[in-house]
Amino acid sequence: MGKHELVNFLIQAYRASIRRATAVLQLRRATYFSVPSPRDDRAERRRIREIVETRVRYGVERIHVLLRREGWLINHKKTYRIDCEEGLNLRRKRPRRRVAAALRMERPEVSTVNACWGMDFVADQLFNGQKIRALTVVDGFSRESLAFTVDYALKAGDECLNAHWFLSLSDARDKIQIRE
Repeated sequence: MGKHELVNFLIQAYRASIRRATAVLQLRRATYFSVPSPRDDRAERRRIREIVETRVRYGVERIHVLLRREGWLINHKKTYRIDCEEGLNLRRKRPRRRVAAALRMERPEVSTVNACWGMDFVADQLFNGQKIRALTVVDGFSRESLAFTVDYALKAGDECLNAHWFLSLSDARDKIQIRE
């Protein structure tokens, strides 16, 4: 309820004078008696609609800049008000392109120990900022950790990555599954 309606309520409910009602609400009498002029912004509304139809992705700020460049004397608040009243700022967001989920490798059926091993590299960082890498080898059936090698930088030429090293760990394996 605006102050104009409150003044009318005080006048009707409490039989107060206009002078007294406006004084209580701290409203100037000239403001009470003034009649707001109707806004004739049909031309601005039409132009804003045209801009929005041609440039769908433009927001209120860019629309306002375009209007000013075209010579319209329009306040940014008026541009925003018209944009809201016309429902132009309710643009749909463009759907993000979703990356298809990577297909996981099926876990092989394991019935005996050493039939399938799982191998994975793990990286971490120490408190001083130095990075370390670890190679873990796990048996798929017994979940036993067969090997755990840690170094600052594990490279392909290292002893732990040689096929002879894997054969020397335990019995020969049928399959090594590598997590990526």
